[in-house]
Amino acid sequence: MTANASSGLNQQVLRTDASGMPLEWISYREAVRFHYLDVIAYTCGALLYEIHGGINATSGRRSIVEVNSIIATKGHAGGLYKAQRRYSAPLNNSSLFKRDGHMCLYCGNKFQAKLLSRDHVTPISRQGQDVWNNVVTACKRCNNHKAGRTPEEAGMELLAIPFTPTHAEYVYLQGRQVLADQMKFLLAHFPRSSPLHDRLSREMNILGK
Repeated sequence: MTANASSGLNQQVLRTDASGMPLEWISYREAVRFHYLDVIAYTCGALLYEIHGGINATSGRRSIVEVNSIIATKGHAGGLYKAQRRYSAPLNNSSLFKRDGHMCLYCGNKFQAKLLSRDHVTPISRQGQDVWNNVVTACKRCNNHKAGRTPEEAGMELLAIPFTPTHAEYVYLQGRQVLADQMKFLLAHFPRSSPLHDRLSREMNILGK
């Protein structure tokens, strides 16, 4: 097996359905399995891996499977399409911190994940819910200062309005190391009004200069 020098062996592959709807991140092994099952509709993006298999006894040729950064598998995610408007992304801290750019939405500083926490804008003790629209990334210092109060009561300004990510946005949030071509593909599926769309578009423009 040979691999793109910049990707290593752990680079995730973005899987979509045949219409291009982002579905999930998979490993190169899973991508190869889809190739051998003959369910690949098309591929795009950068070539990540060339997987060398066995030698054909008749032709004497060795099989090679090329794995690109984005693969589309045949069929549609039927249940997903029906649930698009009702879709609710699972809430977890790693995705929350990535949604907010690892920035405390009270003091505006960026921190490592270990120094961040999940803050409930309307505290649980005040009937606030543990849902995307009521949680923000906060450094532990700001969270402790806010305590069981609302931002207004604590005299703290909320720097951004919390939002629930769409399915495509949640796929991005789950990615470990999103390549430029994968990011461009995902951005096309983000709502134009999404804070993530604006932020990531700016970052890509900066990287492209």
